[in-house]
Amino acid sequence: MGIRVIYTDLDGTMVGPKGCFFRAEGGASTLEPARALTELHAAGLDLVLVSGRTRPQLVEAAQIFGAAGWIGELGAIVGWNDGRDSEILRGAMPPELDQVPPELLDRLIERHPGELELHTPWHAGREVDVMLRGRIDVPEVDAWLAEIGFGWLSMRDNGLISPAHMPDLGGAPHVYHLVPDGVGKGDAVAYDLKRRGIDPAEAIAIGDSASDLAMALHVGRMHLVANALHHPHIAELLARHDNVTVEAESVGAGWASAVRSAIAA
Repeated sequence: MGIRVIYTDLDGTMVGPKGCFFRAEGGASTLEPARALTELHAAGLDLVLVSGRTRPQLVEAAQIFGAAGWIGELGAIVGWNDGRDSEILRGAMPPELDQVPPELLDRLIERHPGELELHTPWHAGREVDVMLRGRIDVPEVDAWLAEIGFGWLSMRDNGLISPAHMPDLGGAPHVYHLVPDGVGKGDAVAYDLKRRGIDPAEAIAIGDSASDLAMALHVGRMHLVANALHHPHIAELLARHDNVTVEAESVGAGWASAVRSAIAA
C-alpha cells in the first residue's frame, strides 16, 4: 500500500535554525528540503503540518509550503480547506472552561523560579494550550497537577530551543505545552486520518521530539530526524515503538530523506 499523506513537524524538523527552510542544523545554506518538497508535490502526496504553532501561523505556513492541512497547538486544532474548515479538539478540558486558568499558570511558574516561564512572544494568541519554556521534570509536574485537582492537564515536551532564550538556565531550554489530556499530535493525526478516510498504513509522520513520537501510534511509519537524539529521554521512548526510523541526518536533510522514502514506498 503506497503512502498518501505525510504528517510533519515544522521547527527542528522540516525547517532549520530560526525557522528557516533553507538552513541546515549548523546554519549553512541548503536547497535539499526544497527539492524534496517539490518531489513530494510532483508525486501527488498530501502534506499536513503538525506543530505547536497557532492557527494564523499555520494557515500562512500551509500556503507557503503547499500543505493540504495543518494541526496546531500540539494537536488542539485541526484545519483543512485552506483554513476555512477546522475543528478544536478539547480532550478532557471541562465544559465550563475555554482555556487553562491563568491563576494555575501563575502557581506553576512560581513553583519553578528561574526554570520555567512563558515562551514569549509565541505564547500569545493561543486558543487552547499554553506554551512555556525552561527545564523541568515533566512527570513531577503532571503529578503535582493531579494532586491539586488539575489531573485533566498534562505537560508535553516539544523539543529543544536556543540557549539564548534563557541564558541563565545553563543549557538549552525545552519548549513545553500545557494541554488537556486527550489532546496531542497523535490524537489529532488519528482524527485527521479518519476525517480523510485514509488508512494509517498509508501515512507517515516526521518529527524531532517526544511529542512527535506520539504520532507513531497512528501511522504506518514514523521518522525522526537525527537531532531528535539530542533529547535526553528519546532513546528510552524509542524502545516503546517498532515502527520508527531515525534518519542519519538532521533537520531539513533528514526530513528530505524521510520524504523520499515515502515517495518510493
